[in-house]
Amino acid sequence: MSVLDRLSSGRADRRLAKIRTGVSGKVVAITGGARGIGFEIAEQVIAAGGRVALGDIDGDAVGKAAADLGVEGVELDVTDAASIDRFLDVVEERVGPVDVLVNNAGIMPVGSFLDYDESLIRRTVEIDFVGVILGTRAAARRMVTRGGGQIVNIASVAGRLAAPGLSVYNGAKSGVIEFSETVDFELAPRGVRVSAVLPSFTNTALVTGLKTNSMVRSVDTDVVGREVLTTIATQRVRAMAPMSLRWVDVTPAMPIGVKRWLAGVTGTKTMFVDADQSARAAYSRRIGQAGNTD
Repeated sequence: MSVLDRLSSGRADRRLAKIRTGVSGKVVAITGGARGIGFEIAEQVIAAGGRVALGDIDGDAVGKAAADLGVEGVELDVTDAASIDRFLDVVEERVGPVDVLVNNAGIMPVGSFLDYDESLIRRTVEIDFVGVILGTRAAARRMVTRGGGQIVNIASVAGRLAAPGLSVYNGAKSGVIEFSETVDFELAPRGVRVSAVLPSFTNTALVTGLKTNSMVRSVDTDVVGREVLTTIATQRVRAMAPMSLRWVDVTPAMPIGVKRWLAGVTGTKTMFVDADQSARAAYSRRIGQAGNTD
């Protein structure tokens, strides 16, 4: 092994040790935890020595996921404040006070904006944005009383890249990014930190039927999980997953012409308008989109 390899290996070992120290022993509650990114985060938290509880709207799926991991699983509707409080109550009773809440639950409908049904618009905003707000408020109230805690909100690079065919999701995730930073600013003096992690398009059911581009490539869930764990350990306010997409965070300040040129280069100009809806049929049915878009 070369000197550079040894140095690189040493840095990686120190990074992993820091993450483990920052996560070990913490109670981490994860919404949308039955599958995809949420399930991956749970696996990585457990591997780092943390304790996990899962919440998900799909009671059967969260029960199976919890059994597979040997953790608590609770049926949860993130659009219902009372359901969120019940979830946190159960976690506190069965696992312990929540040190970290990961607001991960979300849906991603795609297609022409003019074809969106009102019910789908409202459902997307309520799950992807209002659910994050309600979850953050419920957890933060408890954390402030205890003197500390952390909330990690899963946003998306879509909150920074205007993408035709992804309009409602874009708007909701953009809201999550700025909401997270603002609430962190407000609550940090009271011991509660709020972070946003912005994944690239991740290889889950959300990206079925999409043709991604190498500049904004899709990533596996383990990439997102690692950035979430690093965010828990370091309490950074914002992170991209992967971090190679840090350039995306400055795109809102770009001139409109540059942003539209960039959309053409990255493929986001047509990626969601031209999605293969037949390939997405199963996912669309699950989120209530089937029949609402062309």
